Amino acid sequence: MLKELLKVASGGVIFSTIQKFQPDEGNVFDTLSERENIVVIADEAHRTQYGFKAKTIDDTDGHGNIIGKKIVYGFAKYMRDALPNATYLGFTGTPIESTDTNTTVVFGNYIDIYDIAQSIEDGATVKIYYESRLARISLTDEGKKLVSDLDDELELNEQSETQKDKAKWTQLEALIGSKSRVKQVALDLVDHFEQRQEVFEGKAMIVAMSRRIAAELYAEIINIRPQWHNDDLKKGAIKVVMTSDSSDGPEISKHHTTKDQRRALADRMKNPEDELKLVIVRDMWLTGFDVPPMHTLYIDKPMQGHNLMQAIARVNRVYKDKPGGLIVDYLGIASDLKKALSFYSDSGGKGDPTVLQEKAVQMMLEKLEVVSQMFYGFAYEEYFEADTSKKLSLILAAEEHILSLDNGKKQYTDEVTALSLAFSIAIPHEQAMDIKDEVSLFQAVKSRLVKFDGTGKGETNHEVETTIRQVIDKALVTDQVIDVFDAAGIRKPDISILSDEFLLEVKNMEHKNIALEVLKKLLNDEIKSRAKKNLVQSKSLMEMLENSIQKYHSKILTAAEVIDELIELSKEIKEKDKEPQEMGLSDYEYGFYVAIADNNSARELMEKDKLRELAVVLFEKVKANTSIDWTIKESIKAKLKVIVKRTLRQYGYPPDMQKLATETVLKQAESIASDLLNP
Repeated sequence: MLKELLKVASGGVIFSTIQKFQPDEGNVFDTLSERENIVVIADEAHRTQYGFKAKTIDDTDGHGNIIGKKIVYGFAKYMRDALPNATYLGFTGTPIESTDTNTTVVFGNYIDIYDIAQSIEDGATVKIYYESRLARISLTDEGKKLVSDLDDELELNEQSETQKDKAKWTQLEALIGSKSRVKQVALDLVDHFEQRQEVFEGKAMIVAMSRRIAAELYAEIINIRPQWHNDDLKKGAIKVVMTSDSSDGPEISKHHTTKDQRRALADRMKNPEDELKLVIVRDMWLTGFDVPPMHTLYIDKPMQGHNLMQAIARVNRVYKDKPGGLIVDYLGIASDLKKALSFYSDSGGKGDPTVLQEKAVQMMLEKLEVVSQMFYGFAYEEYFEADTSKKLSLILAAEEHILSLDNGKKQYTDEVTALSLAFSIAIPHEQAMDIKDEVSLFQAVKSRLVKFDGTGKGETNHEVETTIRQVIDKALVTDQVIDVFDAAGIRKPDISILSDEFLLEVKNMEHKNIALEVLKKLLNDEIKSRAKKNLVQSKSLMEMLENSIQKYHSKILTAAEVIDELIELSKEIKEKDKEPQEMGLSDYEYGFYVAIADNNSARELMEKDKLRELAVVLFEKVKANTSIDWTIKESIKAKLKVIVKRTLRQYGYPPDMQKLATETVLKQAESIASDLLNP
């Protein structure tokens, strides 16, 4: 739609920085005012794009003293006075509807709507959850008298509207920023954030009502966690991001930041590896500041309308497997949030910007029930009272139980992943804390199953790149439980040998399903390690491994029968290890031999010795014609391809198989490229 509008306005002027325009500079637009092919594009159209009606405000002398009244208009009137015939196009995620700030009145009807529901469905944003943790305000007798006195002052008719508003703000700021309440918020916030960090690694922002409160909240937090403080801008886990002036006093002024300093802090905040995890702000960074790892926004400031909508969006950015962001409300902004959302919903937008944390808790409990049912008939409750040795034994038995279920490994892994995601959002809800031990057990079993992944794919990027931390029992976080062989209760083998003693030990294991997983992983790793030196042979061996596993999944063979097949495969691998030495070839040369001998025509037409000689020559020519960047330079690859083809012809390689053999030889060459360049 935008493209079509720009076609209509071909040759026109697009003002993408119109917010820099000042009313007294209207003469800049004089030559354009009569043109009709101008499109004015306003981003963030909810902010300064209003004001057709006149407003009377106090006129001051520059020192804060009121010297009279003056009439002003908003940006919308000045802009349209300058460009009366232009087409105005606005972009906003938070439309407004009020007396003189109405998005549709200023820009017209909606052309297109990309709502929250669609954004989440597309994966452009994540859900935002809402948690209410109201910090109660308690006043001393002296405090109550202060409030009463302020109320009396507000009744004085001679006060201007500005003075009244300021007095109301001062009163509210005094209540929210009372020393006891700030301390209460600090204690709760530190505990809440640390518990979330245990299972959900990321960053958080705290929104304070005033600079004074921000500074005092910082002081209370570092009093609780002094190790988070550091005077160095480049160090420390918590910072205050704001400006100050000379009248603010030393406690506030020491947090003053320049533009360059804020840019440096922003870079630190956006870096997932940086120790800066918490920032306290008043107004800064609440719009247009994207930190994907940010998972929690603590709000302790009255906020309304588009300001509130913009602020909560700080935690909806996509990051790794981040399941959602959390808004923690210390002040009771729920009603303001509903009011801010009403016009958004009326305009046709679908999807709730915030979801109550209780829904995450409900989802967590549902997944807990699913995982628990998978252990039907298995008394996993014994785990919670057992010592470390017994826990390891129970985890081993739990693995065997899951592996004995039809498609148990995949289903269990998927369900525990879903449980962990919901748990990470629900924490530190009391119901989440109640099931922490069960989640710990389920994650421990899943971790062992993932370690036994023998599909040839290994852990996926999703499993490696994660923000969801494991909450596995600290007693189990040792080398003993991490190692798959110790976890399976067997000796660690010499992987390169696959000794008969080890294979016999695996065959005689009590838990056959785990024995199968151990042997499958061992063979998978062994075959993958051979792929570089012998691409063709490793591919063949991997197909044999996957075929045996498929028989097990298809219930053609039992776990014990597949173990027998895999033991035979292990013996075949050991036999193949002898062939290079018997033929007088290096491992690399033998890899080229297998590459050219991998078809019946070549073996029938050429003698074994001739194929052996050809393999040695090919290896030498590849070695002599490789460079650091040869695998990405098409010219060098083309040259090497010609050399390989010519060599095959010289040795009388079957013409009908030369093309396939050439491609196979080049692939083998690429697989050993790094070794050739770094012998």
